[in-house]
Amino acid sequence: MRVGYVAGPYRGSSAWAVEQNIREAETLALEVWRRGAACICPHTNTRFFQGALPDQVWLEGDLEMLRRCDFLVLTSRWRESLGAKTEHDEARKIGIPVFHEDSLDELSEWLGGCDE
Repeated sequence: MRVGYVAGPYRGSSAWAVEQNIREAETLALEVWRRGAACICPHTNTRFFQGALPDQVWLEGDLEMLRRCDFLVLTSRWRESLGAKTEHDEARKIGIPVFHEDSLDELSEWLGGCDE
């Protein structure tokens, strides 16, 4: 089974805005699962960790998880996030496919053509 990684905004102007960003990423992760791949959603991995460690720790950990994945999926607002931009750039650098929330049929086609 292929493993994907969701990237998109996490931070927000309020706790509610952060929660909405997390929910958007969770919804996308569930859709990836429905299409036949496992999916890492870093938003949920550190949901309640705000302030426990410097933000750079989370980003470094997220990049390491991404490096172990087969593909990246971006939320619709990924360009609003410095972290998601960094994850996008890392995926391009290491040569894993990048898919967008609004073109998940391309992901399905790619998954269908992958040899396990």
